[in-house]
Amino acid sequence: MNKGTIVLLLGVFLTIFYSDTLHADTLRSWKVGHLRQSGSAIDKDLHQFMEQVKMKTGNTFSFDVYTGNRLGDYSVVQERVSFGEVQLYVGPLSTSIDKRLILATTPYLVNSWAEAQQIYTQGSELFNTLAGFLKEQNIKLLGGWPVYFGGIALTEKPPQPGNPDVSKHMILRVPPIKSFELSARQLGYTPYPITWTYAKMGLKTGMVAGMIGGGAEGYSGLKDLVKYYIPVKDHFEHWFIYMNLDEWNRLSAREQELFVTTASEIEQRRYRVAPAQEKESIEQLKKQGTQIIELSDEELKAMRMKVQKNVWPLLEKDIGESFGQIISGVKKLQ
Repeated sequence: MNKGTIVLLLGVFLTIFYSDTLHADTLRSWKVGHLRQSGSAIDKDLHQFMEQVKMKTGNTFSFDVYTGNRLGDYSVVQERVSFGEVQLYVGPLSTSIDKRLILATTPYLVNSWAEAQQIYTQGSELFNTLAGFLKEQNIKLLGGWPVYFGGIALTEKPPQPGNPDVSKHMILRVPPIKSFELSARQLGYTPYPITWTYAKMGLKTGMVAGMIGGGAEGYSGLKDLVKYYIPVKDHFEHWFIYMNLDEWNRLSAREQELFVTTASEIEQRRYRVAPAQEKESIEQLKKQGTQIIELSDEELKAMRMKVQKNVWPLLEKDIGESFGQIISGVKKLQ
């Protein structure tokens, strides 16, 4: 091998080495999480989100996805995003640090998918209000992922399930969020606040006779435990796409626009398919042997009116004037 060939090969080697080193320095490795298992609807949408970002930024991002609460319960992960330990997450909002975030799960805030799309969608007054609250936790709200309307899963049939004024003498697991606890009491149940992580064990041991705070899609995983399901539509389950604010500030203006636009595209597409998926989830419960207790419009209205009358004023004390502003906008739609 002559001297010229050696010099040429050395030059090629150094070019590759420095190119790889530069790429490693600029590659941004992010931890990303969500609540469901691999292959679920949210998992597919989130992977599509990440592929869009990678493609349009020249593959300068590397995303490690942690499914099924592997990063911890959503309340824990929200804090981890705040600290920058996790860069991006999709899930409900925890109220452990800021009670005002109860606004996201206000019971009976909306009654239809059309109303939900106007109230919760990216850029709405509700969205912008929540974004302001989260900013104080060093979190940037990007968009949302609508899931379903809530219902009650039970191991036994309650007395007069459509009458909120009748005590059911049943203990229900509720998320550790005040709005769910208050609503359960108004519907005639005794609430027991525990996280989803321990809820299944509560059903198995008989510590609780049912659950509120989820919907048919979530309860379908409790195949042998849920014997009855009541679609009371107590709340609209809407997960949020959010990221660490410091990471957001490090993005270029073009990258920030890309993240927001991509989140919006996924959100709007989700509104087109989610209603049908909600019906499919209820059918899945039926196939598993769960009896669906359908309620009349009058029964649903009685529940809604009682909760709005007795729960909303209590929530307003925690949330402040923002609550009244949001409610005023909602009433204009109804």
